[in-house]
Amino acid sequence: MLQIPTPDGSADAFAAFPDHGERHPGVLMYADAFGIRPVLRGMARELAGHGYYVLVPNVFYRHGPSPVIELPEYIDEEARTTSVAQLMPLIEAHTTERVLRDADAYLRFLTTRPEAGAGPVAVTGYCIGGLLALRTAAAHPGRVAAVAGFHGPVGADGPDRDRLLSGLTARVHLGHAETDLTSETLGELNQALDAAGVDYTSEIYPGTVHGFTMSDTDAFDPAGLQLHWDRLLPLLERTTADR
Repeated sequence: MLQIPTPDGSADAFAAFPDHGERHPGVLMYADAFGIRPVLRGMARELAGHGYYVLVPNVFYRHGPSPVIELPEYIDEEARTTSVAQLMPLIEAHTTERVLRDADAYLRFLTTRPEAGAGPVAVTGYCIGGLLALRTAAAHPGRVAAVAGFHGPVGADGPDRDRLLSGLTARVHLGHAETDLTSETLGELNQALDAAGVDYTSEIYPGTVHGFTMSDTDAFDPAGLQLHWDRLLPLLERTTADR
């Protein structure tokens, strides 16, 4: 666990990286709304095992250290309803201005770690973290080379969608849950990505529901999680190879 200095205080964070005494490409990982917990640490460690320095910040640090709310070991429908009700005021308070201010601090911290490479980084996110990842990439076109979002609230009709997409220069992958987007809405989103000139892949993962990557929830889908790795790792490898 680490502390990231920000203009609004100190954000606790989890970092995972290979213990080789070398520098590794940096990846900023945004958790879902439930935050840093064992499943996120496990995913960060798995990604680090492929040769990356992975930083997972507590985006709700203004409201306290992780865990910001008490979570059960397994998040079923009842626990989700209760937890989301507690988290919604925090989500609503996390304005775009805060997101971008924090993103500056997270990237500055990540790129100055002795174990992380100095080159462009990748950003990945889950649920609301997918939106945070895209906002971070759009605000830092020279520093973020790849961005991925999974089961995130990235629809085709957001009020600032076009401005957000037009700022993207990173390679993009979006993996949507089947319950989050219709094929028609996916087509509209992909048309907007095309119009913005984004280098992207964007697809619905078959048979999945929102939250499918998270093994501590009743939304978990093992095939969906594996497809997530099958898409994310080549995206990162391709970006690293271009450095």
